[in-house]
Amino acid sequence: MKKAISFIVPFVMLLFLALTGCTEQYVLQTNTFESAIVVEATITNEFKKQRIKITRTYRLEENYPTNVTDAEVSVTDSDGKEYVFEEAAGSYVSISEFAAIPGKTYRLNIVTNDGKTYNSTAESLTTINPIEAIVPKVQTKNGTRGVFIYVNSQDPQNTSKYYRYEYEETYKIIAPKWNSDKAITVPGETPSDHREIVLQPRGSEETRICYSSERSNGIIQTTTSSQNEDRIDFPVRFISEKNAIISNRYSILVRQYIQNLASYTFYKTLKEISGSENILSQTQPGFFYGNMKSIDNPNEKVIGFFEVSSVSSKRIFFNYEDLFPGQQLPPYFTDCTVKEFKFCFASGVSECKGNELLSAINANTLLYYGNINDRYFMVVPMCGDCTTFSSNTVPSFWE
Repeated sequence: MKKAISFIVPFVMLLFLALTGCTEQYVLQTNTFESAIVVEATITNEFKKQRIKITRTYRLEENYPTNVTDAEVSVTDSDGKEYVFEEAAGSYVSISEFAAIPGKTYRLNIVTNDGKTYNSTAESLTTINPIEAIVPKVQTKNGTRGVFIYVNSQDPQNTSKYYRYEYEETYKIIAPKWNSDKAITVPGETPSDHREIVLQPRGSEETRICYSSERSNGIIQTTTSSQNEDRIDFPVRFISEKNAIISNRYSILVRQYIQNLASYTFYKTLKEISGSENILSQTQPGFFYGNMKSIDNPNEKVIGFFEVSSVSSKRIFFNYEDLFPGQQLPPYFTDCTVKEFKFCFASGVSECKGNELLSAINANTLLYYGNINDRYFMVVPMCGDCTTFSSNTVPSFWE
């Protein structure tokens, strides 16, 4: 899966002269740059504190966008009720919980700290259409066997039509070379003695079983506008049978947003512009408008879309054995080859690796897996302690 954007960010930095026929390495720099406000805003029919993100475009040679701070942000509905947002952790979050309601329209209002005012068009909540099922299917994609995660839903009224998806996947990790003991080094009996290795119980902290979560990072859309009925059987995720994330137990939470034609088109265009593997491809990004505008300067470019979308979600779990019965588990996240060390210090004896072993234990670059007399078996930390790259906290939703 392509490592993607955070919604709108990258395409606006690509307003530069196209480079063609280059054979030498070239450090990309911005020749011309126009600062523009970037709005990422979706409010839904979920009763919660809604979130809006406001940034500015950034140059090619910069790494991250700049957050717009100290702005006055609010959403007003067609009844005149105002929902005020406050700055929190790089975003703006509504002070009170609220949900978009059918039959009302909503407008986003922004006043930046330099006094500039921006408004959206009035937007209404899209059709409420819940997900019926999330279905895993073992299939082949481009010659690779794996599991597709399908979303099923339907709208008998044929009014939903435009769909956008996000997901969060969570998976169980079991360290394959875990041992209940850990090795530490202690001084020898006399100052002239080499340090010794002592085994201690790991204690109560869980280090064998962990859970990791990852969110989708691209734009996932589909439409039924060309179909006779508004029925969805759409694959939102493909996972190879060799992917370690499904080795044990796997869960995915899928969120389905119903879009209107304008928001669907905006996201679709954004994906097409920012989805090229090569930013110097012949299709050069340019500017396209969303539904935000500057009140002070109609010619000012404003990027982004204020979306009022109905959303539904559903979660499923499965084990590897459920889909691939009798099949060997996928390879672990890293090479877990066991390394053997003879704990001795005889000068000129290549088999003796006492100092190397002590250094590895003290630096925590290798973990204890077992030993037979003076021979110690060690593994890289990821293989013996899952907390080195994951969390041992069991998710509240885990079944």
